[in-house]
Amino acid sequence: MAEEDKYAVFGNPIKQSKSPAIHVAFAVQFGEAIQYRAVRVDEDKFKQAAQRFFEGGGSGLNVTLPFKQDAFNFADRLSERARRAGAVNTLKRAEDGKIEGDNTDGIGLVRDMVANLGWVVQGQRVLIIGAGGAVRGVLEPLLRERPRELLIVNRTAEKAAQLAEEFGDLGSVEGGAYDLIGERQFDLVINASSAGLSGELPDLPSTLLTERSCCYDMVYGSQPTAFMRWAAHHAAWAVADGLGMLVEQAAQSFYIWRGQRPETRPVINQTREAMEAA
Repeated sequence: MAEEDKYAVFGNPIKQSKSPAIHVAFAVQFGEAIQYRAVRVDEDKFKQAAQRFFEGGGSGLNVTLPFKQDAFNFADRLSERARRAGAVNTLKRAEDGKIEGDNTDGIGLVRDMVANLGWVVQGQRVLIIGAGGAVRGVLEPLLRERPRELLIVNRTAEKAAQLAEEFGDLGSVEGGAYDLIGERQFDLVINASSAGLSGELPDLPSTLLTERSCCYDMVYGSQPTAFMRWAAHHAAWAVADGLGMLVEQAAQSFYIWRGQRPETRPVINQTREAMEAA
């Protein structure tokens, strides 16, 4: 019997990772069995752990916090997406033995919003809250959808302005402090601020939503996030969390590794049910 292909996700912490269950569910769709482990790696040991994994016959790695920059530096070759993101969440051993790095976060976000939720990005006014690594990772695929305008706001205005400058060649991007929102309205609001993780919320004007605005939080949980509750309270047209993005970015990693594109809808539902039952 052929040995199962070996995959893993490296992170710290990693205990709550849903990636093993998601990837095994993808493989089952194709009647295949894979090994996929969640591995906690010490913060200064990523390079050694990744080398050991690939030298031991590993086929592909997912990389989560805090190692996406380490994975970027570890890769021998980078996709254009990864280069723009400055971070890697997917590593693959190529046929020539070289390690290829990609970033599937932005594709995951866009696919969840457009294919699963039926939202439109093209021609829309988009607001992004936050300017950290999560935003840098999704800007290129978002801007390739050709929104009418994209505003990045952040507590540290310089970080948002820097991102706007870096990605300005891909579309109309502006970045700075929260007061740039003013009385403007947006069709799509994406929360990617680290405040979302702690349940805090930046002070957002209630006037920024129209009756057709869609609001997306890149984090997820068994309960609606503070941002989702804010959006619902202010009568957003549609509200979603980032669980679909998690599954879609995983599906893109699976495709990069195995050349097979899994069905994501049943896996999103399955992951949501498991999370709510826990």
